[in-house]
Amino acid sequence: MKKKVIQKFLTLALTTAMALSTLAGCGNQDAGDSSSGGGSSAPQENQGGQENQGGQDNQGGQDNQGGQDNQASGAGMDGWTAFANNVTLKIPVYDRAQTGIADVQENYYTKWVQENFGDKYNITVQYIPIGRTQVMTDYALLASSQNLPTILMEYDYDKLATWSEDGYLQTYDIDAFKEVAPTYYANMVKNDQLGYTIMNDDRYFVLAERPYFNTTPNWITFYRMDWLRQVGYDHIPLNREEYLDAMQKIMEAGIAEHPGGGSQYQSQGGEQVYATRPFPMDEEEWAMYGDFNIPAMGWEPHKKALRYANEDYYLGITDPEYFTLSAADAEANFFAGKTYAYGAYMAPTMPLLDSFYAQNPDAELAVYTFVGEEQKTQPDPGTGDYPMYRADNPFGMCIGFSSFATDDEIKAAWMYMEWMSQPENLHVLQWGVEGETFNYVDGFEVAVSDYQGEYLMGFNGNKDYWCVVIEARNVGDMYDNIRLNSPKGYPQDFTDQITAIYDLNVKKAELGYPVSDAAFAVSIAAVDEYRGDLQVKYAEFKDAIVMCDPADFDAIYDKYTKEYLDAGYQAVLDERKAAYEAGKTTKLRDIQKAK
Repeated sequence: MKKKVIQKFLTLALTTAMALSTLAGCGNQDAGDSSSGGGSSAPQENQGGQENQGGQDNQGGQDNQGGQDNQASGAGMDGWTAFANNVTLKIPVYDRAQTGIADVQENYYTKWVQENFGDKYNITVQYIPIGRTQVMTDYALLASSQNLPTILMEYDYDKLATWSEDGYLQTYDIDAFKEVAPTYYANMVKNDQLGYTIMNDDRYFVLAERPYFNTTPNWITFYRMDWLRQVGYDHIPLNREEYLDAMQKIMEAGIAEHPGGGSQYQSQGGEQVYATRPFPMDEEEWAMYGDFNIPAMGWEPHKKALRYANEDYYLGITDPEYFTLSAADAEANFFAGKTYAYGAYMAPTMPLLDSFYAQNPDAELAVYTFVGEEQKTQPDPGTGDYPMYRADNPFGMCIGFSSFATDDEIKAAWMYMEWMSQPENLHVLQWGVEGETFNYVDGFEVAVSDYQGEYLMGFNGNKDYWCVVIEARNVGDMYDNIRLNSPKGYPQDFTDQITAIYDLNVKKAELGYPVSDAAFAVSIAAVDEYRGDLQVKYAEFKDAIVMCDPADFDAIYDKYTKEYLDAGYQAVLDERKAAYEAGKTTKLRDIQKAK
């Protein structure tokens, strides 16, 4: 295959439609999936589902694609034969530096993949650890030594776009991919994802599935319900006024000195100020400011969120030393009973809950307390005016292929992705071994929450291995998904509460509150140029703003905003605005614009 290394500032051709009814990440849709999603101005000629799209004349060498000489006739696994010479396949896996889970590079499941896939096709599978909070740095270091993993993958589309521009990725021929990995290809067609695979009329990306992307049922926040009951609350605070009242009463009662806790700013995940945004949103502002990877200093919703943070700090709700605390410190403070709330991805076995209940065996946690129909239009606790939240991308992992990889290595990657897509293989990676890591109850898998034996799984039920195919375990019905994947074996059962969250988010989706970030049909060069510096500056500016005298807040915020704009953010905004005015972005959902 002829390798094509993209240069800086190439055009990003996002050509898929983000229609509400077609972006659900699961074939068995319900109201939560079909009622919300991103709109698009994508040209129809490149709509997902066409086999030959996106500049095939410029695609990388179809006649020698992906080890073509080694491939027998016929599509899919029936046409595979073992490589004549051993091929090394390098797969990235997040190293989350957590205890109580399997070693990320070598465990029962990595050996199982090698024995059942690698050995059969003469492929040596190596797992390359990537720090979850230092993704860009780790990949940059691997690229500098020309030692990138065979596939590069991340949840954020813009990171893959940056890697393309930086020369990390090569193009591929989708017809050859379809021949090797027909199951994976068919899933992309089903989920209308093919348009996202193209950049500048060349094909770079493949996309994993993300079930129920716009109702986000997998992320849950645990609250100290026992603390709330002690100060007279029978529900989680519903608005800013109740939140401040509850926190002050908790402090006055001596339950916790600084119940809000806190930790230093981390660029991973940016500053998500969704709940302080106006509703309905102005579409141009959404396109300019809406991305959470670069904090939106100067935008009124961002200023409002930092004003709340300043107030929390001034009142003592936030730990005054928060800027010295790491994410691990913040987690440890929750374990130690010092903070009111902490969030994590749902799984049957959660190290977070293991550690928490070990230190707080009599505590009562809650993830949701239903108090009536009014909550569907109330904000998240402690935040703004509307219950808006970030809808996930309509895809799971965005995946590209290393520009340093050989044709056979690329083909081995496609084979791995197809093999992982087979239900029987995916099931082993997701659930482990019956009678050890899970048992069947009423025909469904139930994880053994305290398992620590030979078949110990990785983070969140091995998610960092099978995320190359799908973002979450999915049995096709969200209520069954929640029942199977909610935390098991703890003093409290959260299944009903998590189900209530899902039902609430379905209602919010019907009202248009979930917000997908704008996607651009052109490369925003200023993002690549200034993002790193802006994130460093923002960490400094945010602390100065949060810790200032509230009487000086406006002046301090405006001062640092000017410095931030001058440091490159204005260039980012100008490019995004130009792209929006030229019709080179997706569109804000019609349901929001109609409000």
